[in-house]
Amino acid sequence: MAERSAQIGSKVGLHARPASIFVKAASEAGIPVQIAKDGGTPVDAASILAVMTLGAGYQDTVTLTAEGPEAEAVLDSLAELLSKDLDE
Repeated sequence: MAERSAQIGSKVGLHARPASIFVKAASEAGIPVQIAKDGGTPVDAASILAVMTLGAGYQDTVTLTAEGPEAEAVLDSLAELLSKDLDE
């Protein structure tokens, strides 16, 4: 299983617009991706409700996990996406 840590770059955290952009990218990844905050329980990264209820704020660290042939590349791109300010 591949794993990446990422720091939330959006000033509003993973809420509304940033969460929807991330969830859309995770959904289009083609493999199941999970996200967890501070070692908490992982949730489905393709679920907007699950991602928003993480309560991940600005500069919080989250952990992404995935399994599959493209997991490393998928997690690299999702981690890079999360590090940007998606609310601009």
